[in-house]
Amino acid sequence: MSIFDYKDEDAIGSVFSVDTGTVVLRVENVEALRKLQVSHLVALRSSKAGQHLIGLISKIMRKALAPVLDEDSSEELPEGAVVVENVVRVTLIGTLIDAMGTKHNVFRRTLETVPEIDALCFTLEGTRLTAFMKAISRGGQEGQQVLALGTYTLDEEAEAWLDGNRFFQRHAVIVGSTGCGKSWTLARVLEQAAALPSANAILFDIHGEYAPLAGSGIQHLRIAGPGDLDGRRGLDDGVVFLPYWLLTYEEMLAMILDRSDQNAPNQAMLFSRAVTAAKRLELEREAREDVLANFTIDSPLPYKMQRVLQELHDLDTKREEGARAGTDRAGEFYGKLTRFIQRLEAKVSDRRMGFLFGRDGDVPMGYDWMAQLCTRLMAPTGRQAGGGVKIIDFSEVPSDILPLMIGLVGRVVFSLQQWSKRGERNPIALFCDEAHLYIPEQIADSAIARAGFQSFERIAKEGRKYGLGLVIISQRPAEVNRTVLSQCNNFVAMRLTNAEDQSVVKRLLPDSLGGFADILPVLDTGEALVVGDASLLPSRIRVTPPTIKPASATVDFWDEWSKKDAKEGIEAAVEALRRQSKA
Repeated sequence: MSIFDYKDEDAIGSVFSVDTGTVVLRVENVEALRKLQVSHLVALRSSKAGQHLIGLISKIMRKALAPVLDEDSSEELPEGAVVVENVVRVTLIGTLIDAMGTKHNVFRRTLETVPEIDALCFTLEGTRLTAFMKAISRGGQEGQQVLALGTYTLDEEAEAWLDGNRFFQRHAVIVGSTGCGKSWTLARVLEQAAALPSANAILFDIHGEYAPLAGSGIQHLRIAGPGDLDGRRGLDDGVVFLPYWLLTYEEMLAMILDRSDQNAPNQAMLFSRAVTAAKRLELEREAREDVLANFTIDSPLPYKMQRVLQELHDLDTKREEGARAGTDRAGEFYGKLTRFIQRLEAKVSDRRMGFLFGRDGDVPMGYDWMAQLCTRLMAPTGRQAGGGVKIIDFSEVPSDILPLMIGLVGRVVFSLQQWSKRGERNPIALFCDEAHLYIPEQIADSAIARAGFQSFERIAKEGRKYGLGLVIISQRPAEVNRTVLSQCNNFVAMRLTNAEDQSVVKRLLPDSLGGFADILPVLDTGEALVVGDASLLPSRIRVTPPTIKPASATVDFWDEWSKKDAKEGIEAAVEALRRQSKA
């Protein structure tokens, strides 16, 4: 039975003009006009029997027109008389089909027809709205995997769902100002993903705010800090080292090469030779003949950094036999590597870089260790007891190399997906929290930022082919790279008060829905505007709070200041700062 059993007298108006995806209505009933609101839904009769076109009200106007009299008319209008015309602009978003095979009331995001001139239009409200919303929700449960986000603001009895396949296949964006409920929304998505038997996702947690998230399917990992440099903690303890030998040649140079140095070309060349030789030596020691024949400087192979430093130091201090017997002269590279060696030694000895260089015995150097790391990072729920949703805490990583380290993890995951056999790839999603910090719009001249960004740019463009999804989360979409954002086809936009951020979201939306973004500044906490391939209906949704909330709640200043027993841990914070560890 059709849920749209309208009678002609129920109409609020009729079609006045039709464009590709926009319809203009003439509304003569003033009482009906007063009840209409922007973003509310309407149904228009289609030219095909058994179908209704669904539209979204984008504008309500009342126009005052000058009256026009026939030339032969002797009638005179009173001074100031006007003709008023009520006009409503509607954006078409889909079609509701009464019956399709054995299914009834099927909503499709297609426009097989457009309404005819003078076709009647009806409001969607009350029981009809509830029935329509429930029909949409049923459609998702019958044919596709449901990702339940919350309830529709238009009808809080109807559950709002997303197509979980399309949400990750086509990449997604979750944006919103501080305190709008963005972290709640992310936690809501994660806890539903974690409940699936073969979930596989990685969240880059920049501030450690997702530490409270726990339960079946979720595991917490932490990039090693200075306090972990004792050789006793490792992957089994949830502590992750990212050894320097995982870095590519360009990534290493981004950290240690000063390109303004006149000797930079020589330094880069000799470093390349030394690293290649060190890798070759380790492969020969391991008797890896098959790898020896094909490895490159970028191949992720363990090598000893001290051996590289020693070779560079020898070249920097080498003297050769002079032209006359008994004399010597400076070698070809004498003194040209001094500053490069100093920069490299400073990095190696910096305890904050312990997860990269560590001390003797701290950094994993085994040939098989990378496979263990990647299994821990990329295996789905069914293959590891810890859970398929991995939350990696980067809060102790120095901010100046943060983009490079997150980019390293992203690149390793992408490379493994790329080199896996098609039938053996398990899809994996990367959740990039605070993405503006490492996928920035303005990269400037920072080699580190550029090296980190390139990994995510490639994932955004090519990840879908290899079962790699990207979810961008940021409070400042205007500061996130436009190239990466343009590859995302799903948008969960929460309250945005900054005009630049609003304009970014508007540009990403389809032209017909650009005006829909005007409600961004007035969204309530926990409300989101959801548009994209994963959503059947461009909707305003109230997100259901997650079972366990992340530690990102806004501090109530006035309430805290009003307490007599104020909290303070200044002395402990001073010691944590000195130790460079929160443990």
